[in-house]
Amino acid sequence: MQNFIGVDYFDFDSLLNEEEILVRNSVRDFVSENLIPVIEKHYEEATFPNYLIPKLAELGIFGANLPEKYGCANLNNVAYGLIMQELERGDSGIRSFASVQGALVMYPIFTYGSEEQKDYWLPLLASGKKIGCFGLTEPDFGSNPGGMITRAVKDGNSYVLNGAKMWITNGTVADVAVVWAKLDGVVKGFLVEKGTPGFSAPETKGKFSLRASVTSELIFQDVRIPLENLLPKADGLAGPLGCLNQARYGIAWGVIGSMLACYDSALNYSKTRIQFDKPIASFQIIQDKLAKMLTEIVKAQFMTLQLGRLKDAGKLRHQQVSLAKRNNCREALEIARAARDIHGANGIANEYPVMRHMCNLESVKTYEGTEDIHALIIGADITGIQAFR
Repeated sequence: MQNFIGVDYFDFDSLLNEEEILVRNSVRDFVSENLIPVIEKHYEEATFPNYLIPKLAELGIFGANLPEKYGCANLNNVAYGLIMQELERGDSGIRSFASVQGALVMYPIFTYGSEEQKDYWLPLLASGKKIGCFGLTEPDFGSNPGGMITRAVKDGNSYVLNGAKMWITNGTVADVAVVWAKLDGVVKGFLVEKGTPGFSAPETKGKFSLRASVTSELIFQDVRIPLENLLPKADGLAGPLGCLNQARYGIAWGVIGSMLACYDSALNYSKTRIQFDKPIASFQIIQDKLAKMLTEIVKAQFMTLQLGRLKDAGKLRHQQVSLAKRNNCREALEIARAARDIHGANGIANEYPVMRHMCNLESVKTYEGTEDIHALIIGADITGIQAFR
């Protein structure tokens, strides 16, 4: 298989340090060698390549920006973002798996958990020996998580949970779920382990998007968990929203990988597809499409790099993450659609990655905050006026 070179039209790599380049190239090679050859089959069969989990763990991908103390790679946030980019170049479902494991399970345990919770769970999750999921979205409450109806009640030396969560990545295969529920009217985080009586996680079937990813419902029927499974430092909606900000950051980087895959496929195809006795790359309209695709990739690269530098400096604001997530998802989907158009009828065939990426991006554009929700987050920030209610 030919090595993937990437896109560096503005000498982007000159702004990365040696470790960041090494991390990106290592994951890039891993994706090219281990994921690209099998992903179309997994997507078609709606299966996740579980056998890759130990290899991903060996690369240090899970919780890569968390401390070495817990078996993590302790990378900076730019290197972490580049990991997400390369994984999504392979497939959004694979990046989602890693993003949930790190940003939505390991991060809340690290940030809101007790020392005992961190010491037990983080090394197991970093090594891939345990898988986690994140339960916030409910059947009737997505964009408005504060309306959740899942409840926890203290009963002796236990909490009893009742409710349901929807669209949960990794839910069916997870060993532990970070579940958000209201306790005395206040949103709290709980660790619910697989096999706990009353807890079930049926898989969601019939998806046209993220087919190489496990999506589930979480159901809690008088689920009794010990008091020590409460995340002690999470108090109110700021807890889960802080986790979502980590995931949105990874998505902003990840979708650049989809952009790169679609652009690379379209460029190569246009050079070899002959119509009217010459490659279609020689026609002005195709060159215009390619130029627009390249422009949006370059813009996304530099915006997201600055996002990472701000995060590493402790200066990042969640509204900035919303802007990057919103922009990059929208432009990635436009690039996928333009690439499918350049491929013509061949664009719908699994010989090329564009239709798969296009379908995946329809979900990525929606989860962790829709485009409209992020517009309102930005709008409230620049006007000082809250438009949600």
